[in-house]
Amino acid sequence: MLHTSLTTDPPSLAPVWHELLSALVKQQGGMLAIKRLGDGSYVHLNDAMAAFLGRPQVALLGRTDAELFEPSVALTLRAAELTAIAQAAPFVSEHVLERGGKRHEFSVLRMVLGRARVDHNTQAEGWLCSIWSNLGAARQRDQQLATMRAQVEDQQRASEELRRELADQTLRDQASGLHTGSHFEEQLRRELDLSSREHREFALVLMEVDPPAGAAQSPAAQERVFEAMGRLLSGGTRAMDASCRIEGRRFAVLLSGVGLATAHSRMEGLRRQCATQIVMQGGQEVRFTVAMGVASFPHTASDRDQLVESSESALAVARSRGGNVVALASIRFDSV
Repeated sequence: MLHTSLTTDPPSLAPVWHELLSALVKQQGGMLAIKRLGDGSYVHLNDAMAAFLGRPQVALLGRTDAELFEPSVALTLRAAELTAIAQAAPFVSEHVLERGGKRHEFSVLRMVLGRARVDHNTQAEGWLCSIWSNLGAARQRDQQLATMRAQVEDQQRASEELRRELADQTLRDQASGLHTGSHFEEQLRRELDLSSREHREFALVLMEVDPPAGAAQSPAAQERVFEAMGRLLSGGTRAMDASCRIEGRRFAVLLSGVGLATAHSRMEGLRRQCATQIVMQGGQEVRFTVAMGVASFPHTASDRDQLVESSESALAVARSRGGNVVALASIRFDSV
């Protein structure tokens, strides 16, 4: 309810208007204050406004903001009021106030009631109505909604990442962690197309773990060997390269933008790593070696089938030499 005990209440503010305005402001959870235009003293306050100012309504009537707030705050509030009076139209401003040790954020709608009249004998008549809406709760809700949206987006990203991981797992060999032959074949076609368009070279290496002997013959030991091969190939190739386990003891590596000589040098380093690698299985040391056949496009082949065939031929040469060898495919000389 509006407090209406003062005899100076504006005649134009009838009780019905008091009730209606108070009900509307209360329904919105806001605070209501009406002041005189001349000196800015309070004429009416609702319960919420009085509670915020921390005094009974009766004790607030006739007082000004200069008596209730710090000077800087009072000046800011009065400046907003004078702007509303000068505009003679509803004016909205936002204010941040410290009250009771808490920070409060408000949106304040101010509008002039009655008509201001000033002459040399009389002061300004009329009243300024202020409706205060707490922005803290609304902004807290907005923050909560933003947090919820961010959580949903994070969950969607996590789900998408999981979906990609699951899809990727179907293209990877479980033992070595490398891609399977089907995925490698797709990358080989892409590299052939790119190299043909841009007239650049690349190398294809087929490799095979040499037949196991001793402790390395058990299936469990072979799984450890394949795991080691996966780690060595992943660590020894660039992001633009591709490695895969074709089947059994056979692996393949695609070296993008690399010629025959460079590919041979890199694979020779990998061969030495394999020969010195030790894996453990059942408390026993397991060693392994690898035979490799290196071919390149366009030096040893002009298309996909020729490239695979020349790499297979080089691998066969490496195996015929007893394994643990890197063999190069023959360079192709086109007839003029």
